[in-house]
Amino acid sequence: MTDIRLFDLEREKASEIKKKSVDLERQIQKLVEKNLEEFFGIRFLDSEYSTGKKHKGRIDTLGIDENNSPVIIEYKRQKNENIINQGLFYYDWLMDHKGDFEILVRDRFGNDSVVDWSSPRLLCIAEDFTKYDGHAVEQMNRNIELIRYQLYEGGHILFELVNAIEGETQEASPEKNYKYFKDYHKEASTKIKEIFQEMEDYIFSLGDDIQKKELKFYCAYKRLRNFACVEIRKGKILIYLKVDIDSLKHIPDIGRDVSNIGHYGTGNFELEIRDLEQLEEAKHYIEKSYNVS
Repeated sequence: MTDIRLFDLEREKASEIKKKSVDLERQIQKLVEKNLEEFFGIRFLDSEYSTGKKHKGRIDTLGIDENNSPVIIEYKRQKNENIINQGLFYYDWLMDHKGDFEILVRDRFGNDSVVDWSSPRLLCIAEDFTKYDGHAVEQMNRNIELIRYQLYEGGHILFELVNAIEGETQEASPEKNYKYFKDYHKEASTKIKEIFQEMEDYIFSLGDDIQKKELKFYCAYKRLRNFACVEIRKGKILIYLKVDIDSLKHIPDIGRDVSNIGHYGTGNFELEIRDLEQLEEAKHYIEKSYNVS
């Protein structure tokens, strides 16, 4: 296990916060479910969800993330437990029971709720993983994330993304009169493509824990949660960030508050980029969003 040491820097005097063991693994499940949206940007749907008499299984936690993608979460309770295979068993069940999941979403969040089946996810949460776990997920063409946790004294918890594998995106059925993100990117001018590439290079330079999710109408960049969502339009790029707007000294000309304005993806702060100079101005705000994600 990675030896991560956590310190309190009150009055610039460092004091180490001691690690704390878990009495019951079930406590972690309850803690995660109670704070699912704050921890991972996932809305809670159900706990110990029964897959029926024929399948005879129970999914630890079911949710839907901020990109409207279905999420299965499984927790490792014993060192020798293979939650990856167990999670894949439920993953395949979910893909065969999309209607059941969509009914659950509508019952919880309303009839207007949308499910994006292009990128379903499996999160495996444990106190530790073996090197064989990491190798196993690399061989599977699924969106699987291994997340390690550590409790600390004083009510602190740390989550570490150990391994994340991006599986193939499930192709959605064509929708007439709609252009997808990949269409806008393909049709973009050379200038816009260069700006997009420069933007993406900068985003990935912020840390090695960044994942990219290309969805139907936008592209999301995330750590454990989204911090930037990007759309491409004719002659411009739109970036949506999570920024405390009240803390900004001023809103730049390229930015606007979209807290109450509908748009694809997540984020309350929009930046409109048309050239590399504007992208340089945007980097400061992209980093701010990254740091709080």
